[in-house]
Amino acid sequence: MRLPARIVSYDPPRKRTLLLLGLCLLASCRSSRLRGDPSVALRQIPGASMGGRTELASISGTVSGAHPGQQIVIYAKTDQWYVQPLMRRPFTAIGTDGQWQASIHLGLEYAALLVNPGFTPPVKLAVLPPVGGDVVAIGYAGPDRVGPAPSPKTLHFSGYDWTTRKMESPRNGQWNIYDPDNVWTDSNGALHLKISRRSGIWTCAEVYLTRSFGYGTYRFTVHDVSQLGPIPAFSTYTFDERSANLNYREIAIELSRWSKPDNKNAQFVIQPYYISENVARFTAPAGSLTNSFLWQPGRVSFTSQRTAAGKSHALPVAEHVFTSGIPTPGTETVHLNLSIPVGHLGEPRETEVVLDRFEYLP
Repeated sequence: MRLPARIVSYDPPRKRTLLLLGLCLLASCRSSRLRGDPSVALRQIPGASMGGRTELASISGTVSGAHPGQQIVIYAKTDQWYVQPLMRRPFTAIGTDGQWQASIHLGLEYAALLVNPGFTPPVKLAVLPPVGGDVVAIGYAGPDRVGPAPSPKTLHFSGYDWTTRKMESPRNGQWNIYDPDNVWTDSNGALHLKISRRSGIWTCAEVYLTRSFGYGTYRFTVHDVSQLGPIPAFSTYTFDERSANLNYREIAIELSRWSKPDNKNAQFVIQPYYISENVARFTAPAGSLTNSFLWQPGRVSFTSQRTAAGKSHALPVAEHVFTSGIPTPGTETVHLNLSIPVGHLGEPRETEVVLDRFEYLP
């Protein structure tokens, strides 16, 4: 018996439609995965420099595919990779538009890590971590993308070139923001340092030399600081950022009441200040003062003098000699700083200090 022929349905247009739909879905899924791959790009890249505590520059970039809670961790490389901008503030937030920006210390290479919540950034690294785990993506700018760093703002005062600070500093225990525009010289060659309020933020002033003198006499002539007020602190001092184990080789003359109106308004200091024998406080009178110290092996002799009206010679205000804990010379430099100390009481006010002259005698 002959069986009836099997009827097979054939619909080429429908098959083609299903095939195209499947290919489109596959391509769509693949495209979605690609769009979701996190990435970090560096757009504004600082110049190359060995850096230091006083040099800052802006860095910015974009992130795509980031998830809520993820942040950027920036590293700058000199001899090693160092977290930026500060050990106490290692994270940079990502804006809703995927952009990020920070001010960091300079280096020779730069990297931005997209990290998950809970990531603990190492303070320094020999090599960058690989992508994986809490490190989601890395953006990198190497020598081929990093140009020379612009020179910091400098000014000429008392025969020396001084560099202006533009980064935060924990001087006197308080993190202050510094603005190079708060420092200038006038037509008489005097140096002005100012605390000012800009865009609702108090900014301070500092300049420093880039050369080291070592032993010798350091002399600072200052205009009347009797109206300095109870809050600000004006410091003239040596500082070596490479010698934390030697208290940064700091020798200082400081003018401040430390927010206590009844305090004496001046002091001679050998760090560390918390050893009572390392501080000698005194009252600085109204009028121009010449404060100085003679740094010798095992000995620092401080003097404060003023010139009274009608007198041809200086009148002593205070003297003190330290013979314990005296640092030896290293790579210390002279700093002139006007800032707001920690624990200040009340609202700061705009303040200006004027220096007529700085002298160094070997």
